[in-house]
Amino acid sequence: MSRDLILLGFSLMTWGVGEGMFFIFQPLYLQQLGANPVTIGVIFGVAGIAMTVPHILAGHLADRIGRKPLLLVSWIVAMLATWSMALAPSLALFVTGMLVYNLTAFVSSPLNSYITAARGKLSVGRAITMISALYNIGAVIGPWLGGQVGERFGLRTIYLIAGSLFIASLIILLFIKSQPVEQLDPNENGNGRIVNRRFVTYLSVIFLAGFSMYLAQPLSSNYLQNQQQLTLESIGILGSISGLGIVALNLGLGNLKAHIGYLLGQLAVAIFALILWRGTSFPWFCLGYFLLGGYRFARSLATAQTRYLVHQSRMGLAYGMTETVGSSAIILAPPVAGFLYEINPQLMYIVGFCLIIISILVSVRLIPRPDVQI
Repeated sequence: MSRDLILLGFSLMTWGVGEGMFFIFQPLYLQQLGANPVTIGVIFGVAGIAMTVPHILAGHLADRIGRKPLLLVSWIVAMLATWSMALAPSLALFVTGMLVYNLTAFVSSPLNSYITAARGKLSVGRAITMISALYNIGAVIGPWLGGQVGERFGLRTIYLIAGSLFIASLIILLFIKSQPVEQLDPNENGNGRIVNRRFVTYLSVIFLAGFSMYLAQPLSSNYLQNQQQLTLESIGILGSISGLGIVALNLGLGNLKAHIGYLLGQLAVAIFALILWRGTSFPWFCLGYFLLGGYRFARSLATAQTRYLVHQSRMGLAYGMTETVGSSAIILAPPVAGFLYEINPQLMYIVGFCLIIISILVSVRLIPRPDVQI
């Protein structure tokens, strides 16, 4: 890997520790602050909107003004939002910080564009999955550490530690180099097109898969604590195992053709839903959470496949559109999960499993093959 990718990977690894510390515990902290399952689902749905809105604009700006400035803005805003969550005295103020944090998901488009441009001889899929693996090495440590800290000092403390880790991550990021802005050649055939039939078909597949795979996730921590009586430490261990699964899948399957890896990622999440539905013991939950790593693995490969459908000069915008569609599924899934949880908590997993199977069949039929790179 190049120097810039190594620095970026270490910055993301540090960020992964901090984000991993609180991410899996957010539904529990919201519950602690007074939110019920339906309210938690709505909050995560609104957070999904915050994650979805800025992607296209961020991707367009990355193509026009460069990628590093947008990376720095995202890191700084997310760090400040984490400190606001750590210091928030009420549910309303905590949710405000949470929404601001989710807005910084716009970093995905310039981040993946930066990785693609800095990949050297690596394939796009391999470069993105390797950097994702580095982030998730940190995310393996984070949930375990968060569980230990949360059990002993309370959930609020994990946000204070995460905010401190984000400062270190930002310092590392400052040392990566800026990249030149790609110029669009109007005389080159195909440069002007970004919304074409193959691309639109692909976006529809991404939406269905994203919704299906995410449906059971937002309230799983609540399910494990309330229905399965797991402790915060145990839930933290499961979060670490999930991060380990992401690392293993990214490193082990990252060299596969992207469309094959995408199908395998969905299959892994389907098995996760089946295990959480039928499993009754901690070892089974460990296996399920390892396979849940297929969700992040599949999202990485969803982005990688986009590169073969658009021109290099439109890469940021295309990645932004891909992230927007993928994130829009996160808007709808949590409220639906909250509704299903209120009826019967296991319904999240039953419905999710069935939808993923449908999504796999649709993906096999409709996903475009990268036979020709534009």
